[in-house]
Amino acid sequence: MRAIFFVLATVAQIFVLCLIARAILSWFPISYNSAAHRANSVLVRITEPLVAPVRRILPAVRAGGIGIDLSFLVVLLVLQILVIPLLYRLSS
Repeated sequence: MRAIFFVLATVAQIFVLCLIARAILSWFPISYNSAAHRANSVLVRITEPLVAPVRRILPAVRAGGIGIDLSFLVVLLVLQILVIPLLYRLSS
């Protein structure tokens, strides 16, 4: 049973890395046929199932003419502060 919790914690850590990579790629313009576009598409498919429900509850914050998506931050914080430490504690 401990091994299952350890694997889940590791998967959650990898998911956090995917979230961070997606956020970084969103800062740059990406051409359609580039490797970065393909990588971004994969990251969106991986992370969107968890980010989309939070985005529906928490709409983007308007700052001037820019909408800031806080759903990313909420998912990242919940994983880092609650889920991952809990899974590691259950695995030891």
